[in-house]
Amino acid sequence: MFWIVDDGSSHRGQKSVERLQQAWPNLVLVHLPFYASWLNQIEIVFSVIQRKVLTPNDFSNLQAVVDRLDTFEHHYNQIAKPFEWTFTRRDLADLIARVAHHEPRLRLAA
Repeated sequence: MFWIVDDGSSHRGQKSVERLQQAWPNLVLVHLPFYASWLNQIEIVFSVIQRKVLTPNDFSNLQAVVDRLDTFEHHYNQIAKPFEWTFTRRDLADLIARVAHHEPRLRLAA
């Protein structure tokens, strides 16, 4: 099973890989590149919800938040359409190379 993750602290580093593979032996963690939240589909969904549902944050109580989220979910499920992904692997490789070229590398003292 492939599990695509960002660089969050809960799944960063070899210790987290070992911990997660202990629970799920067939797990393969796939880390997204830095600054690539647009590849993380749930972040895209959260971004849409933030912009279209939760802003402005003028709710009088928690039930009002629940109601607005439920209404949006129903509406979005009615209008959602598949999209054609045009960003290629080559585009991604080029982007990563450009970002890596401009970012200073962390150097640890010997």
